Amino acid sequence: MMAAQVDASALTDVLDGQWSELRSRLRKQMTGARVVDRHHDLTTEAHRAQVWDGMRVLVEADYPALGFDPAYGGEGDVRGAVVSFQMLGYGDLSLMVKAGVQWGLFGGAVQMLGTDRHHQRYLRDIMSLELPGCFAMTESGHGSDVQHLRTTARYNNGSFILNTPDDSARKDYIGNAARDGRIAVVFAQLDIRGRQYGVHAFMVPIRDHEGNSMPGVRIGDCGRKAGLNGVDNGRLWFSNVRVPREALLNRYGDVSEDGTYTSLIENDSRRFFTMLGALVRGRVSVAGSAGSATQRSLTLAVRHAETRRQFQRPGGDAEIPLLDYLAHQRKLLPALATTYALHFAQNELIAMLHDTQTAPEPGERDKRVLESRAAGIKAIATWHATATIQTAREACGGAGYLAENLLPSLKADTDVFTTFEGDNTVLLQLVAKGLLTDYRDNFADLSPLATARLVAGQLISPVLERLPGLIIARPAMHDRTWHLDLFADREQHVLAGLARRLRTAASSDKDPFDVFNDAQDHVLRAGRVHIERLVLEAFVAAVRRCADPAARDLLERLCDLYVLSAVESDRAWFLEHGRLTPPLAKRVVAEVNRLCRHLRPHARTLVDAFAIPEQQLVTELG
Repeated sequence: MMAAQVDASALTDVLDGQWSELRSRLRKQMTGARVVDRHHDLTTEAHRAQVWDGMRVLVEADYPALGFDPAYGGEGDVRGAVVSFQMLGYGDLSLMVKAGVQWGLFGGAVQMLGTDRHHQRYLRDIMSLELPGCFAMTESGHGSDVQHLRTTARYNNGSFILNTPDDSARKDYIGNAARDGRIAVVFAQLDIRGRQYGVHAFMVPIRDHEGNSMPGVRIGDCGRKAGLNGVDNGRLWFSNVRVPREALLNRYGDVSEDGTYTSLIENDSRRFFTMLGALVRGRVSVAGSAGSATQRSLTLAVRHAETRRQFQRPGGDAEIPLLDYLAHQRKLLPALATTYALHFAQNELIAMLHDTQTAPEPGERDKRVLESRAAGIKAIATWHATATIQTAREACGGAGYLAENLLPSLKADTDVFTTFEGDNTVLLQLVAKGLLTDYRDNFADLSPLATARLVAGQLISPVLERLPGLIIARPAMHDRTWHLDLFADREQHVLAGLARRLRTAASSDKDPFDVFNDAQDHVLRAGRVHIERLVLEAFVAAVRRCADPAARDLLERLCDLYVLSAVESDRAWFLEHGRLTPPLAKRVVAEVNRLCRHLRPHARTLVDAFAIPEQQLVTELG
């Protein structure tokens, strides 16, 4: 056991990082806010109304202003905006998602894809909630393959005419559409005199001020969902809906009165992915909110495990706390270590986002690296949330199944995080694609055929040339250099193996689609191990920044647990590739057990350090 108990606030300082003042202010606002976070017994309409009231409270607190341009009443703080979304993840996730739709997706699209004419006309009303809106990208038949959406916008005599060709092209799962939204940013294929210019975004009114559907717009309600029922997800169809030429969000492409199309980016595909890259903030926000929900579930589960007692020691008369059992420690403490690691990686990602989006002329490589990292961390963080919240529910037994104890709603509300703002499987392929093509301009085209063509063109050769020889190490369990080298070595080996596999297949007579499709298991592993290496490096950097010696020592042991539990879960790969011998693999398992016992006395301190407002933790779980 460590010699000194640690002050949770010292850990909070490390977790909060450079946003300590902002997080502290937001915690105080949440503690004193009128926002209600109990909804398990509400009807869908009552929950939606409650969330709408919560949106008004956020406006009163000037919450939306953080991320918008100061010229229109904002604060221009990209980092602060994302951190504030993350903090909302400690409460009702329907409110977080609703706020994300209004000010992140809808407002963000207007800000990032529009120009001065749109900013002047819309941004103030978006911030004040006078203009509730939607982000209408996904269609029933096209979710991940956004480039091939089928909604059309045909230019005709100074206007765009939008149409939904059939039900598979309806806009689906659109937040704010079923009840509150009055205008939608609609993504559609631009057609000028029969020439296709790819997907563009248009401001399309869908309701008037009285809430009636606009002519040619049909609105449907997606109805009751597994979770997030405070969000009014709906469906949209368009039938000859005419909007003025100025409705085009024209930062990356414009149409003159006579129908002439102009863009600084000539290539349609590159223009499209540049446009999507401008909206990367959504993925960063989802990853952060998933982390907050995970922290909340672990806090509830650890508190319960410290107070709930079962069975007696032989000859004893006192029952034993659940957290004294190694099996229970193994459920919660490795997950807690990973949650810390992902939190530190999220902090670095937010800083990268801010630097890139506020730079006068961000470099193309910087933007691609940001997009890749945001995709990967979103995937890993949301999968971790799904698994950890389920573990926390099980760790609380029957009490964890009661709606009043919050874990069921956390489980239901976060489940969709793995597929919105990008399906996680597709996002990891994006990460691997970026590694293979060295962040070339077209790396974001995720179609199997496009990837196979890159392989056939031998763009992967530089990958093989730049990788060093692989080294087998036999280290001490707590050697941080070994930890870092082990994760880096695994990433390099997986990537080199994938490159060789694809190049060999591409030189054969195999169909290009089959070349990529046959290697998807390898592609996904390459994306995952790359992100796990980045997450470890973020954890190590955070530990080094910790000024309090006792807190730093505790974080060092927690980092050990993160590393060794990750190695334990991937023992098969490390053994198959000679990175672990069987005796060393057994030592890893034993060391995970020892670290769990070592950290057990500090479990409550580690979750208290999240500093979740106490009103968000009021249950009967302990």
